Amino acid sequence: MSSDGASKRSAWSVRREARRRRSRRYNPDGSMTLIEHIYEFRRRLLYALLAVCAGGAVGFVWFAHGIGPLPALGDVIKGPYCDLPSEIRLDTGGGGCQLLQTAPFEAFMIQLKVGIAAGMVLTGPLWLYQLWAFLAPGLYNWERKYARIFVCAASVLFAAGAALAVVIVPLALTVLVGFGGETFVTALRGQEYVSFVLALLLIFGISFELPLLIVMLNRVGVVQYEQLKRWRRGIIAGLFVFAAFVTPTDPFSMVALAVALTGLFELAIQFARMHDRKLERRREAEGLAGLSDDEAAPFHYTPTDTTGAVEPSTAAETSGRRGSTDDVT
Repeated sequence: MSSDGASKRSAWSVRREARRRRSRRYNPDGSMTLIEHIYEFRRRLLYALLAVCAGGAVGFVWFAHGIGPLPALGDVIKGPYCDLPSEIRLDTGGGGCQLLQTAPFEAFMIQLKVGIAAGMVLTGPLWLYQLWAFLAPGLYNWERKYARIFVCAASVLFAAGAALAVVIVPLALTVLVGFGGETFVTALRGQEYVSFVLALLLIFGISFELPLLIVMLNRVGVVQYEQLKRWRRGIIAGLFVFAAFVTPTDPFSMVALAVALTGLFELAIQFARMHDRKLERRREAEGLAGLSDDEAAPFHYTPTDTTGAVEPSTAAETSGRRGSTDDVT
């Protein structure tokens, strides 16, 4: 066999062994060396960037051209501006509605920015999967289950916040550009207007994750329902202050964000209440409810593998060693 054939076979064997190491069938605990983790991270990052770039290309084309029944992204984004009363909006003379371009390549950069943002949304499942595939081998089954739930909930909450922002943008824009009355006419620069719309979408989407953070802290035992109940008034006041700081200086977006966050916070409190009650019933069933702070709790440990399955032999050996130790004692 020639040296080229041997080297090709060796390279193929190396790639096959690398795939086996990444497979949960042959490597369920995801054990790798440090350099293998770095290579795996690089590979997942490359796939995620390729997905975002592909989605960005689609979004770039979608900005100027509609896709089937979907209108063009450019028309959707400038819709709130075009809905302004004609007496306060600059008329281009042809009866159309256009944003201003005051610098070379400004329109190209806006189209690229909006296209990449739309592409990240369109290909979200793909690049999120790459992140998940890198982290999942180091998690237990129950950790993976909770991670899936929280990721899905976070995605839904972000989408709900962005949808609320889409409804609020026309009202906020009407209030903000209406202060000048008949003294000013509104001719918005494309860069500033698009940045305003995207920032509002991002602010509302991220803000809707705050109640989920409270639920996560309750699940890990950092905060309890009784604490949240005592802090309710202060937290609600803080939510209104937070909404006033992060939103533009108009009452509609501030009130809409604050009211929505208050409703989600109340829902998070009820989740914490149900979780704490369930935890208390479990503690009573295990005989831990009446223990004082300085009293030792009973400890029963059964070794498990990375999938959460009990290892009978190890458990038997452990119990046998414990029994022999107790006999000697």
